[in-house]
Amino acid sequence: MTELIKEIMAQVFQIAAESIDEGTSPDSVERWDSLKHMQLIMALEDEFGIEFPDDVIPELLSFTAIEAKIAALKSG
Repeated sequence: MTELIKEIMAQVFQIAAESIDEGTSPDSVERWDSLKHMQLIMALEDEFGIEFPDDVIPELLSFTAIEAKIAALKSG
């Protein structure tokens, strides 16, 4: 799952998947704006067959937060 999330983030933000780590956030990715954030959310929902609750989407501002939320939604 970790590598797949990195691949999706890399595609959306047009960066190298190898550069994505626990510290990856809008502060470290220049292209991570509100439009790209929504593209990322939609791509992750499509890939993992999940739907993020609307109130959670603004909180998904790091690789770590995204990974944790996907894991919680997949297990619950």
